[in-house]
Amino acid sequence: MNTKDKAIETVTIPLMPLRGLTVFPNMIVNFDVGRKKSFEALMAAMSVNQMILLAAQRDAREDDPEKDDIYEIGTAAKIKQIVHLPGESARVLIEGVYRARITDIISDEPFFTAVAEPCFQEGRPISATRAQAYIRKVQDLVSEYSDIGPKLPQDVFTEIYNAKDIGALSDYIASNLILNFEDKQAVLEELNPSKRIQLVIRLLQNEIKILNIERDINKKVHEEIDKNQREYYIREQIKVLSQELDEGDNPRSEAEEYHQKIDALQLGKSGNKEKIEAEKEAAEKMHEQADRLFKMPIGSHEATVVRTWLDACLALPWNKQTKDKIDLDYARKVLDRDHYGLDKVKDRIIEYLAVKKLSPNVSGQIICLYGPPGVGKTSIARSIAKAIGRKYVRVSLGGVRDEADIRGHRKTYIGAMPGRIIEALTRAGVSNPLMLLDEIDKLDGDFRGDPAAALLEVLDSEQNYAFRDHFIEIPFDLSHVMFITTANTLDTIPEPLLDRMEVISLSSYTREEKFNIAKRHLLSKQLKKHGLNKRKLIIDDDVLYGLIDFYTREAGVRNLEREIGTLCRKAAKEIVSGKKQVRIREEDLEKLLGPKRYKPETILKRDEVGVVTGLAWTSVGGETMTIEVNVMDGSGKLELTGSLGDVMKESAKAAISYIRCRADELGISNDFYQSKDIHIHVPEGAIPKDGPSAGVTMATAVASALTGYPVRRDVAMTGEITLRGRVLPIGGLKEKTMAAYRAGVKTVIIPEDNKADLEEIDKTVREKLHFITADNMDTVLKSAIIFPKKKACNNNDKKEDLNLLTNIPSDNIATVIRQ
Repeated sequence: MNTKDKAIETVTIPLMPLRGLTVFPNMIVNFDVGRKKSFEALMAAMSVNQMILLAAQRDAREDDPEKDDIYEIGTAAKIKQIVHLPGESARVLIEGVYRARITDIISDEPFFTAVAEPCFQEGRPISATRAQAYIRKVQDLVSEYSDIGPKLPQDVFTEIYNAKDIGALSDYIASNLILNFEDKQAVLEELNPSKRIQLVIRLLQNEIKILNIERDINKKVHEEIDKNQREYYIREQIKVLSQELDEGDNPRSEAEEYHQKIDALQLGKSGNKEKIEAEKEAAEKMHEQADRLFKMPIGSHEATVVRTWLDACLALPWNKQTKDKIDLDYARKVLDRDHYGLDKVKDRIIEYLAVKKLSPNVSGQIICLYGPPGVGKTSIARSIAKAIGRKYVRVSLGGVRDEADIRGHRKTYIGAMPGRIIEALTRAGVSNPLMLLDEIDKLDGDFRGDPAAALLEVLDSEQNYAFRDHFIEIPFDLSHVMFITTANTLDTIPEPLLDRMEVISLSSYTREEKFNIAKRHLLSKQLKKHGLNKRKLIIDDDVLYGLIDFYTREAGVRNLEREIGTLCRKAAKEIVSGKKQVRIREEDLEKLLGPKRYKPETILKRDEVGVVTGLAWTSVGGETMTIEVNVMDGSGKLELTGSLGDVMKESAKAAISYIRCRADELGISNDFYQSKDIHIHVPEGAIPKDGPSAGVTMATAVASALTGYPVRRDVAMTGEITLRGRVLPIGGLKEKTMAAYRAGVKTVIIPEDNKADLEEIDKTVREKLHFITADNMDTVLKSAIIFPKKKACNNNDKKEDLNLLTNIPSDNIATVIRQ
């Protein structure tokens, strides 16, 4: 019917843009709706008459199309069924009703609303004979298309062969063939049935042509594959013939070469029984794999795996070792030359060498160097290797979370490789290197395994003589390796792993140690690095002290080295500008490096009530820590400020309980905990503080505040307190006493149980400070608080009884108080 013969009726209808999909009239299609606008259009259509206009968008990649992005002609469809899916999405079954042309889009929110008019057939009707000819042509093309391309279902053939209307047949074929949606849209937009079926014929012919080309390409590919297989078969025949003729280049030559290399290793010839058996097992396994290699095709993947495995095994240093230099004087000289201080570590290495000289077969020496960053843990391991003449190899464990990094991957996996231990031995080239396992405390674990557990076998002398890497799969002797590990903290190392190591603690450097390290090592290193020498740049000793005191605050010397490097760069700039020599003095520091970053720690200017100097350990060394206590009239509240952790809060509560129990002896009102508010504060409140060594300091400050007697400003203390007043030992005494020395403290009160640790304190500090050891709080109070020196008037004046404590030996203090 022609458009002119029928009035055009426009409708206002919800519009749904389609991506890569074209719907034809009289066709039933189901698809998923996921876009919000499309879902809203679908719901609006269901609420009216279930009619919706479907039109394809020009660019299928556009997620939010505009009006101009939608084709003008689409299909008005009837919604048959909707299945709601999670979220604002649905699966819809629709049936195309008629073609429709969009005349206007009147709204795009919350969905597209279009004004559309039906599209009627154009052109004159064709004769029945011509229509039959078109139908037969199409049927032949569809049959040919199905023969060389995708097979069409039988019901599609039935529908095509029973078709009578060329327009409906064109729509049916276009909707069922694999065509671009642009071609399908062209068919939809063609309103003349005769031209439409001609377009479908052209599309079919083009698709058939493409399918014929694809078939030719596939045929050539298969012929090439057959050719390669034929060549492979011929090569295999040549291999067999060469083997029969026993020619020099026969395929057995590669396997024989591997056998010769394995025999050259001389495995299982010496050592103890366990080592001999392990090496024999390794040799048998390698010979077995070499025999398998001969039987495999040359280009096969499995042959490549076996070849890689054999190469990795043969690269291991089975019987290659360096000879230790057992010269204690030379070793001490090397260690002293490379590092200042660290006497405990050096003594341990000298002891190891002495035992090695007496018993060359000793094994199981696993040392863990534990200390803060920058104190020389990694560098001293390199010096140890140099001192004893061993190869040095480093394995970084920081961030390792996969067990395969330690044990390796199974060789059947793609990209498999040995673990870091075997790889490090291959790099070293000897079976007895000094292997540094750096940052062992930073191992992690996840679903791929626990690398710390994998290290248990590596660091156990009872097991590592036959260590099995997952890739190598044969035992390798690690008992000759000298393992040294480093860690910043022991808390994150699993207990079974820590039990296998001998922990040597490297404490923070003292001020004098930092100065000597800077003068002997860091300065010359930075001068060389910056192209300078001691004639071009002169740095006074006071400058180094100034850098240590005012520009760095750390346990090690890394920042100190950086600051020296900064001075070298400043000097280099002046030398390049024309100066022949640069000398840096202490007064030049602020001009070169800016204002001082750290102020020196000093004690209080006067004795104060309720203010006590404590000692604390931090990751960058020791520090003095002032604790202040105020007592006010109130209702017995206890206020704790200064970002205190749980341990310090508990120490404060224990101190209060102790003072309450000794209130009578101290001359304090028994009801102070009800009538007084106590505020304990640790200055620099923004810095978190915690640790089990502030108990005695808090108890002394509270006692001073409640009694009203001042505390000696030149006394510092450290120790934990129990409810009974017993003083418990602490750690980090060396760093804490160094902080006291820097601050100008004269007397340091330490726990009785830490008396033995005084031997480890720097000699200068030990000579300048007076140490008081205390096993209970009575000694601490007597030594720190300034009580008035008066004689007792009568037995009832308990406050003045306490004043006699200054004249009574500390061993008798508790007895006097009880009387």
